[in-house]
Amino acid sequence: MRSRRLIYFGAQQVRTFHWRAGVLTEEAVFDAGEAGKQRFASYLAANPKSIFTILANVSDEGFHSETIPFLRGADRQAIITRKLGQQFFNATLTTSISLGHEKSRRKDERILLAALTSNEFFAPWLLALATAGAPLAGIYSLPLLGPLLARKLGIPDERCLLLTIQDQSIRQSYLEKGELHFSRLTPLQNSSIESMAQTFASESRKLQQYLVSQRLLGRQQRITAYLLVHAAARKVVESHCTESVNLSFAILDMDDCAHWCKLKTVPTDTHCEPLFLHLLATSPPRTQFASDAQRHDYQLWRLRSALRRTGAVVLLGSLLWAGKQTYDAHHLNQEIHIIQAEAALSRQRYDQILKTFPPIPTSNENLRRVINRYLDLEKGSGSPTYLWREISRALQGAAAVELDGIEWKVAAAQAPRVAARSDAQRYEPPPANSEVAVVRGTLRLGPDSHPRQVLAVFNHLLDTLKRNPQLQVEVLQQPFDVESGKALKSGEAAVEDRQPRSFKLQIRRTIGT
Repeated sequence: MRSRRLIYFGAQQVRTFHWRAGVLTEEAVFDAGEAGKQRFASYLAANPKSIFTILANVSDEGFHSETIPFLRGADRQAIITRKLGQQFFNATLTTSISLGHEKSRRKDERILLAALTSNEFFAPWLLALATAGAPLAGIYSLPLLGPLLARKLGIPDERCLLLTIQDQSIRQSYLEKGELHFSRLTPLQNSSIESMAQTFASESRKLQQYLVSQRLLGRQQRITAYLLVHAAARKVVESHCTESVNLSFAILDMDDCAHWCKLKTVPTDTHCEPLFLHLLATSPPRTQFASDAQRHDYQLWRLRSALRRTGAVVLLGSLLWAGKQTYDAHHLNQEIHIIQAEAALSRQRYDQILKTFPPIPTSNENLRRVINRYLDLEKGSGSPTYLWREISRALQGAAAVELDGIEWKVAAAQAPRVAARSDAQRYEPPPANSEVAVVRGTLRLGPDSHPRQVLAVFNHLLDTLKRNPQLQVEVLQQPFDVESGKALKSGEAAVEDRQPRSFKLQIRRTIGT
């Protein structure tokens, strides 16, 4: 994992800090000469796996408030870029901060344009970072952290001044509704507590008068200046910072500020560099000055980190899944062993029970054959229920048909040929494993019927039976002798045709179909 390092750009020198687990450790100090820049390049080469963040506290900066129309997306960004180019010509480190929308009908947006105007000062250091391929998270200005510090300290005023000392200079920021509107840097000529107190008092009054002249404050509007001071200098500062009609002072103890900001290492003096660096490391603001090209290596690192984290999550999920599968397999193996043991125990009990039975007078193989034969016979046996039901269904609606008898049997073997109607006409016996029903009946249509009506009733009975594909119907005796070799009779034969006519059918069905 990459370590985090913070670079503090002051007016006279550049300082680097290592950030780890909330502890800020100063590592090196570089002057603005060539020797310092070469040492800085060596420092970057010695820390190739670090992410760098720049905090600048320089006087070469500019702030300008603008009002733009209510826009969104690319149109808003285009007009902000044009405004920055017009206000800060040739400045490469620029940014903008939204100050909210006006409550008029147009809802125009107020923005603060900010820039670090000294390109010559930042160019060598940024070139060294780009040459070393060091990921640059962003370039931040110390005034941009002022609103965050005010929220951490719980400053409730709608308008206030925030004065801090760092790097032999005093930073003065004007905050309105929690947003930065103006900031300037004044160098300290003398680092003594007396000189620092006098500078606090004089610069607060000058900034208040400047804001009145710029119409950011009313002439009779009262404002409070918040001063971050170490406990050792509190009394001296209080003696010099006396209240006036329009300006009051509130002194904040450095130890309390460090506690509210959760800074683990409490500063030993009034200098606020550790406080601002801690805020930058823990809660960096969204607004910064670095361009996308300058943050290219950092974006690549973020992408690689996201891919690695995703891969780690997938790997962890796979390991958990594999562990679950291994546990389930182990659990199944245990159940298999238990079932096998129970089966072996049941087999032993079964063998013990078998030993208590009397001996069988035949072998197991003969007994198996007998049982198989019995099952075959049981399967081949039948019941006349099915054929009777089909015959009954065929007789429905045929009132002229009277049954004289039904002979049902199961054909277990081939039978010899039997004469049917004459010596010339014979029928094949039913095959084995089939049931046969021989139906004998009479057709009674009355005295006025003629042979065609009798044959029609008989043929309807045959067709009804033959509709069932499982039945094989064979006529053993027709109600009339209609063979072509027989001669037709008249006279007394017409009287005989009015008598009831007998018929005989054989119905066969294979058992098991």
